[in-house]
Amino acid sequence: MAGGWSRDGAVQDQIDASVEDEVQRARSQLGGGESARYCDECDRAIPEARRKAIPGVRLCIACQSALEKQQSTSRGFNRRGSKDSQLR
Repeated sequence: MAGGWSRDGAVQDQIDASVEDEVQRARSQLGGGESARYCDECDRAIPEARRKAIPGVRLCIACQSALEKQQSTSRGFNRRGSKDSQLR
């Protein structure tokens, strides 16, 4: 059920678009190619099990965790779902 001037199914379309955006973002961050033996950030050795499990890995677990934590705190809100974007 949609309200106001929006058509039926508009809310689901916004949800689907948000999910698709996150899937595309996650896919774009997947590595490829040969994994590094040493972390690009701290120069510690990357365990062989991690290099085999994640093709193209460039960071050790500690540095990867710190990067993901930083990225999760810097992400804003969904502009598609904000009232400001709908008023423009």
